[in-house]
Amino acid sequence: MKPTNYPRLIFMGTPDFALSSLKALLKAGEDVISIYTQPDRPKGRGRKSQPSPVKELALSHNLPVFQPVSLKESFVQAQLAEQKPDFLIVVAYGLILPQAVLDIPTWGLLMSMPLCSLNIAVQPRSSGPLSPGKKKPA
Repeated sequence: MKPTNYPRLIFMGTPDFALSSLKALLKAGEDVISIYTQPDRPKGRGRKSQPSPVKELALSHNLPVFQPVSLKESFVQAQLAEQKPDFLIVVAYGLILPQAVLDIPTWGLLMSMPLCSLNIAVQPRSSGPLSPGKKKPA
């Protein structure tokens, strides 16, 4: 049993990217009280419903898994609040967290998201197709 001053954590994540964070918490012996992940989605050629990677890991550690379609519903927020989390750990969850959810944890939330590659193309002032025989502006 964890000491009473050990923070109670709820982990929220869905894709493979979130697995390393959840694995680290579990390996460190943190008090992860439940997992929130997106609902199972159809995948593959047969379009069979498949659990998220986070759900699979959570179930293998016998952790309670919740899969709400939205966190905006009051019954979902009440269910989350009943668990009395100290922190929400959010890693690439994929759902919007309304203010009511952000206000639930005693100490706050920790959030991590995958880095995105951002490609910016600088367009010249007179951008557009060049017709044959026109010179490119300098």
